[in-house]
Amino acid sequence: MRKFALICMIPFMFVINGCAELQTIVDNMPEMGGTNLEVASGLKQALEFGVVEGVDILGEKDGFFRDQAVKILLPNELQKVDQTLRQIGLGALADEGLKVLNRAAEDAVVEAKPIFVSAITGLTFQDAMGILTGNDHAATFYLKNKTTAQLTSAFQPKIQNSLDKVGANEIWSQIIQKYNSVPLVQPVNPNLTEYVTQKTIDGLFVKVANKEKDIRTNLGARTTPLLQRVFAMQD
Repeated sequence: MRKFALICMIPFMFVINGCAELQTIVDNMPEMGGTNLEVASGLKQALEFGVVEGVDILGEKDGFFRDQAVKILLPNELQKVDQTLRQIGLGALADEGLKVLNRAAEDAVVEAKPIFVSAITGLTFQDAMGILTGNDHAATFYLKNKTTAQLTSAFQPKIQNSLDKVGANEIWSQIIQKYNSVPLVQPVNPNLTEYVTQKTIDGLFVKVANKEKDIRTNLGARTTPLLQRVFAMQD
């Protein structure tokens, strides 16, 4: 039974509620019954629930914009645009330009759900044990390696549409036009879709990494008996 508990705690820990689901599955197994495959299947289901919950948090209004850990800031190329606009009295336009970039990320991040679920479905028993015995960000690295290319492909068209949907392209067209009309500045033409796509992915993995490390190192974050039992073994 102890080895079954070890399998379950892949610390992609948007899954606190998911582990409660898995606890029920494990508790309902006969003491000597079940197989690694059965336990891994229960784990995957629990992780799916956790992924949905975690992505939903970022997908809410201000999920990115009000969270300083993941808020999308301006790239270096556009920081001078921001400063110049504020110097000529267009600070409100600059503020709106930053907000709509984050709105596009919030609108698009839901696309991560099926991609993460697919990666979790492909998790093997060996993957599970490697993650459990790995460093503080082993689960994050696993998911990043498995999903980054797919996330990029899925996010780019969604973010392009989202930039239109939230009015970002129109606002940034005004911003760039006004900036490029200022005498003596070097004109800019940033690829906002590419930039916001990358920052959205970065924000997702910041959340994954922070939660994983918290569960591994913070006793107070182990909010279920199963979490406490499993991670007592690694302390």
